[in-house]
Amino acid sequence: MAHSSYYAKRPARGFTLLELLVALSIFALIGALAYSGLSGVLETRKQAQHKAEQLAALQLAFFFIERDLEQASTRGVRDILGDAQPALRVNQDKTLELTRGGWRNPGAVARSHLQRVAYQLKEGALLRLTWPVLDQAQNSAPREAVLLSGVKTFEARFYDQALAVQSGWPASAGNARPLPRAVEISIEPEGFGRVTRLFRVADGA
Repeated sequence: MAHSSYYAKRPARGFTLLELLVALSIFALIGALAYSGLSGVLETRKQAQHKAEQLAALQLAFFFIERDLEQASTRGVRDILGDAQPALRVNQDKTLELTRGGWRNPGAVARSHLQRVAYQLKEGALLRLTWPVLDQAQNSAPREAVLLSGVKTFEARFYDQALAVQSGWPASAGNARPLPRAVEISIEPEGFGRVTRLFRVADGA
């Protein structure tokens, strides 16, 4: 009984300063490790989200290209100088330019259903250019829409009627066909790698 009374009356012992410092150090270490792990998870999530957004933009760009090539027309145009230009061509700066059909006209405006469009790489951005008229005047400025940012390269190759690969189009001055049978498009976004797709040209068959 005396033994129990001795421990009951003994004053409670608190933590020493050294023990508190050790506990705080351990807590700080655990917190730093937890923050580091959380930061890594958040960074991985951010990168994955960026890749997903980049992939979605790339797929949208290919969608526009595919739709335009599927509705490609043999109708040539005249540029701002009045010179005749082929229905489909690649300029010196690798801009892909063509005439396409199926231009929607919900407002029933007095205009053609054909439209001149182009794809151009400018300062790391892939642009889709559209003109309000086919045969251009001095004031016929194109409308620009950014399809994809952070693009390193944009290239097009063409398959003629014999399925021979051509680096440019028109393939030759005496080419009887204004359109190729197919167009191969390669786009290389930064940090994504080169992506290549082959599109059939309906009027080129």
